[in-house]
Amino acid sequence: MGNILKVNNVSDYNAYHGLTTRHGLVSVIDFDEISPVRHSLNRYGVYGLFMHRTLSIDLTYGCGKYDYTNGTLICVAPGQIGGKEDNGDKIELDGWALLFHPDILHGTQLGKRIKDYSFFDYRVNEALHMTENEYNIFDSLMRQIKDELENRPDAVQDSILVGYIGLMLNFCRRFYNRQFVTRKIENSDVLAKFEILLHEYFRNGSPENSGLPSMRYFSDKLCLSSNYLGDLIKKTTGNTATYHIRKFIIQEAKNYLASGMSISETAYTLGFDFPQHLSRMFKKQEGISPSQYINSIKTR
Repeated sequence: MGNILKVNNVSDYNAYHGLTTRHGLVSVIDFDEISPVRHSLNRYGVYGLFMHRTLSIDLTYGCGKYDYTNGTLICVAPGQIGGKEDNGDKIELDGWALLFHPDILHGTQLGKRIKDYSFFDYRVNEALHMTENEYNIFDSLMRQIKDELENRPDAVQDSILVGYIGLMLNFCRRFYNRQFVTRKIENSDVLAKFEILLHEYFRNGSPENSGLPSMRYFSDKLCLSSNYLGDLIKKTTGNTATYHIRKFIIQEAKNYLASGMSISETAYTLGFDFPQHLSRMFKKQEGISPSQYINSIKTR
């Protein structure tokens, strides 16, 4: 990659766009006020929510790209890279950006829960596609945060800002849940492919060479982030992806054990490092040990 803007603090992003920093840890940018703006490829040391009503440019994210569409919200977290490298051109942008440094969350309940907002680790092509009403809710909240930042700082301002940020993130979660539900056809297709990949992994003998399959394996095959795939499966089926994988593994173990294969042979065939790891998973899933399962078959 070429020139990267290091956004270690909200002031770095503000300075790039010629804006005054009113608060050292939180910034709201109204793109309608500052457009046209220069492109920037950013390495984030802050959290960011970027929402646009209309935009049509290719943005990079890691090694991928995403073609923005109307009413889109993208969430970024410290350690990520996103945007488009500055090529000297300026573009018209609408919408908003909310940037906040992790330090604003220290000692707060939101700070303890921030990792629960898995959409910060979604890929850009898994962005939130907002309805008109959802966009308007975010637009209203951005304006309120902007107004608060223009007030004189006092003892409760940070608590108010954290409250607004938490509200924004909870709406993000609600709207993503809506998106998982309204995209049933696409989700069903992903689930079907997930099941096929799971079956193929064990039918091809991959476990003996590569061990048990990971979420990363399936997400890479499906061109999704692990978090998005996991959330999609949980929202669509009511169970975690790990549960589905574990259930399949235990069914395979039952088939091998019923055919006369020993517990050790079964464990190594399925990709476990040690037989006791299979026994532990089997007991947790079925309530009995593999040995007890074998005995139950013999007494039928």
